[in-house]
Amino acid sequence: QVQLVESGGNSVQPGGSLSLSCAVSGRTLDYDAMGWFRQAPGKEREGVSCINVSDESEYYADSVKGRFIVSIDNNKNMMYLRMNNLKPEDTAIYYCATLQSNGYECRRPDLWGQGTQVTVSS
Repeated sequence: QVQLVESGGNSVQPGGSLSLSCAVSGRTLDYDAMGWFRQAPGKEREGVSCINVSDESEYYADSVKGRFIVSIDNNKNMMYLRMNNLKPEDTAIYYCATLQSNGYECRRPDLWGQGTQVTVSS
């Protein structure tokens, strides 16, 4: 069974930056892609950025394109999300997940971490 643990959530002012990490353990060969999702209060969970484990092709939601960068380190079984120029609307619980897809549009999330809170406020 794959287990995912997020870290790095914090409070930051608008325009600031944060880096999230996702540690993966278990049967790491059982999925093709991984991704970051977020859920704000009163809103549905949405895919933010996803990455194919094999060719490291990346997908970004339009709302974060140009500001967020996703990366993986297969040797360390880690995934990262670098978030720059954060906006109040980025406030949400951020989850990492494995995907049963190639990562495009963050389709078919499968297993989830417990989430980490990101708050952007002045």
